[in-house]
Amino acid sequence: MKRQGSNWLALTKRAEAAEEQAAPVFRSIDGIAERNQWKVIDAFQKHRVSDFHFNGSTGYGYNDTGREVLDLVYADVMGAEAALVRPHFVSGTHTISCALFGLLRPGDELLYITGRPYDTLHKVIGKPGDGKGSLQDFGITYCEVAPLADGSIDWDTVSSKITERTRVIGIQRSRGYDWRASYTVAQIGEMTERVKALKPDVYVFVDNCYGEFTEELEPTQVGVDLMAGSLIKNPGGGIAPTGGYVAGTKHAVELTAYRLTAPGIGGEVGATLGTLRAMYQGLFLAPHLVGQALKGSVFGAVMFEMLGFESNPRFDAPRTDLIQAIRFKDAEQLIAFVQGVQRASAVDSHVVPEPWDMPGYEHPVIMAAGTFMQGGSLELSADAPIREPYIAYMQGGLTYAHVKYGVLNALAMLADRELVVIKPHTT
Repeated sequence: MKRQGSNWLALTKRAEAAEEQAAPVFRSIDGIAERNQWKVIDAFQKHRVSDFHFNGSTGYGYNDTGREVLDLVYADVMGAEAALVRPHFVSGTHTISCALFGLLRPGDELLYITGRPYDTLHKVIGKPGDGKGSLQDFGITYCEVAPLADGSIDWDTVSSKITERTRVIGIQRSRGYDWRASYTVAQIGEMTERVKALKPDVYVFVDNCYGEFTEELEPTQVGVDLMAGSLIKNPGGGIAPTGGYVAGTKHAVELTAYRLTAPGIGGEVGATLGTLRAMYQGLFLAPHLVGQALKGSVFGAVMFEMLGFESNPRFDAPRTDLIQAIRFKDAEQLIAFVQGVQRASAVDSHVVPEPWDMPGYEHPVIMAAGTFMQGGSLELSADAPIREPYIAYMQGGLTYAHVKYGVLNALAMLADRELVVIKPHTT
């Protein structure tokens, strides 16, 4: 892209004003990143991490000290009793699936109190008798309670839905493909306290994808029994080539491990095949890189708000995940935005994304993902289902400068196609 012309000049002037406006928010994010960085280093030091922990294993993976210590480090970082960190989790959805199948048994019920979960989990939950091995195919029933109009939990309905069969309460921390605010760790702590008061023996499970290190605490530090995430998102630091993690109580983690491998085997085996160095180093870098991505999201929110678009969260609102949602008036604007983000990528910038029927999604989806790790959403990416309301979801960015460049490219794309007018900024 040629960085010249009246639209680009007008955008760069607005960018200067946006950064001045966002400066106090940037300082707050830097403080959180710093404290999380120290927390990670403390965990490395406590467990005496050394270079031999990076060697990995083959075959069964017996006596893989690096794998065992990485579990301990993650448990400490997440404030949990135990953790299971493995390259054998192929995605966040797979990790969550293992957790839910580990906790639930035929005749149990899964109740999501934050509304319908992210699209890729719909097939995991399934329908009774669907024959594809979903939860409901195994006689596990499912129920959900939509949030109230303001995004808060509908506690009257939740109370009426919890029964003797309710075994797992599901909470999705991030907004997914919804316009609601993502749930903070403090809010998740309140949810956990209330559902435990209603049914003390229930497991509280949190989909923690996109949330790690955006706050100083994690859900397992406020009473959650189990949470799951992906290493090609926040905790992998843009370096882990694959994998996922679960953290929580020792019992809940053990049940998940039995589902990942086999009962009686659990987390005792599993060759790490040269992935450990990247998983350790990615975790070390993650607090800083998450901070970079958050600052980029704040910048994007300011820029789009300046030009009259609605963003969620607003630039100065508290943040608990990476995702920045932007509402467009039609599919044409939405597609131009995502294509503009792709054009700013270092990888595959020449590729023009188009909507397509992506596996696991119920509507055509367009994705900008010029990433070093395929699907790595700690790297700058954007995606959107092509449906009303026309909302795009931007996340990630290994450097603030890249996110800034992506936002400016996206806005320039909209202006070049005469889908938005970029007026010179006036003080």
